[in-house]
Amino acid sequence: MNWLSYLPNLITIARIFAMIPLVWFMLEKNYEYALYIAMIAAFSDMLDGYLARRFGWEGRLGRILDPIADKIMMLCCYLLFAVQGLIPNWLLIIVLARDISIITGGVFYHYAILKVDKESPSLLSKFNTALQLLLIVVLLSHYSIFQFHPMVIDVLIYLVTFFTVSSGIHYVYFWSKKAVVDNKKQIETQFKNKNNKEN
Repeated sequence: MNWLSYLPNLITIARIFAMIPLVWFMLEKNYEYALYIAMIAAFSDMLDGYLARRFGWEGRLGRILDPIADKIMMLCCYLLFAVQGLIPNWLLIIVLARDISIITGGVFYHYAILKVDKESPSLLSKFNTALQLLLIVVLLSHYSIFQFHPMVIDVLIYLVTFFTVSSGIHYVYFWSKKAVVDNKKQIETQFKNKNNKEN
């Protein structure tokens, strides 16, 4: 196998380790350096995804690591923003509640209903992730190199809130419906197999 095929995963792993200096600079309230790291992380997220799709370097490890890297960045930034009073606590709670619900539901579905090998995020979820990242960049920029109008930040906060809730509801609805359908199919298959054995 071409060693270059590991490049997307190496970029993702580097993004995870980049959260250490990001958290350090945010704790020190050095938001300018934190901004640079966040922007590099966001770029690397697009880069590893492009490389994986463009050259067919997609794999199971990458599908696991990429969302983990995104969630670590979101958790670190939103938690510190809330602790430092830069975003309302209820936004942190909403973001955490959505992710915990999705992860819990996904694990339950995977082990209790049907094993999932590959499932792409919805367009709504991708847009929500992009908005959450945008809010991080805007806040870090606002408190370092460029001040935005307070209304811009308020609008972004409410947009993130709306799409976080919307994408969370969409996931719950989609996977609940899928779980009912797949569970019904499994029961029907088991029933047919049982009848075939008896005959």
